[in-house]
Amino acid sequence: MGEDTALKAKHRTMWAMGNYSAVASDLIAPLGEDLVAACGIHEGQRVLDVAAGSGNAAIPAARAGAHVTASDLTPELLEVGEKLAAQQGLKLDWVAEDAEALSFADSSFDVTMSCVGVMFAPFHQRGADELVRITKSGGTIGLINWTPEGFIGQMFAAMKPYAAPPPPGAQPPPLWGNPDHVASLFGDRVTDVKAERKKVRIGHFTTAEEFRDYFKQNYGPTIAVYRNIADDAAKTQKLDEALAELGRKHDLGGGAMDWEYLRYTATKR
Repeated sequence: MGEDTALKAKHRTMWAMGNYSAVASDLIAPLGEDLVAACGIHEGQRVLDVAAGSGNAAIPAARAGAHVTASDLTPELLEVGEKLAAQQGLKLDWVAEDAEALSFADSSFDVTMSCVGVMFAPFHQRGADELVRITKSGGTIGLINWTPEGFIGQMFAAMKPYAAPPPPGAQPPPLWGNPDHVASLFGDRVTDVKAERKKVRIGHFTTAEEFRDYFKQNYGPTIAVYRNIADDAAKTQKLDEALAELGRKHDLGGGAMDWEYLRYTATKR
């Protein structure tokens, strides 16, 4: 198995751990609707959702009347999404795809979007190049990504000392939430750029410890970090404390938190 194939297999396994579809529906369902509205998705368009997970943005796009393809590296998430869509009487194409090496032809889609998805592909330039390649000239690229300074960006910073080292050349996911970084990835291939920092209110947890334990149980990247230090009780305790402290720091009262994200849209030249 080549290095890249092994890395992708590792990522597939990570996102299949826990229950990401619960995270998407319990916590961040509003993000998909926000992205679909920002992209102006309407009936008859061909739309691709890259790293779609269980369809947080793809399903609202289909509800708007678009012809939607939802692609993701992890088939388990696509299976959940397909069932969720069927419950709403919606028909989408669900396909297993690598965000850094998509199989679609050039200029295939009117809208290409990703909701806290492509940011987790390790090699950012590859992912950005694919987003541009498959979008029609004059088409829309739309992204929602967690910011480095926001809650999820800070959570990844807290987990980093306990995580397995990333592969050479990989970049941290929250960099996709930095407008300057995104600008450097797309360069002059896009125009009409709109980049806005926004927040989603999370009211699911009553305590910081409840947040931490929910992520330990349901969120693949957090599960993977804890597995990496499973044999070290001291490190496990330190990470427990760090994540609970992060939750307390961002607590607006009663466990409510605001998680910052970057909403980015642009037109392909």
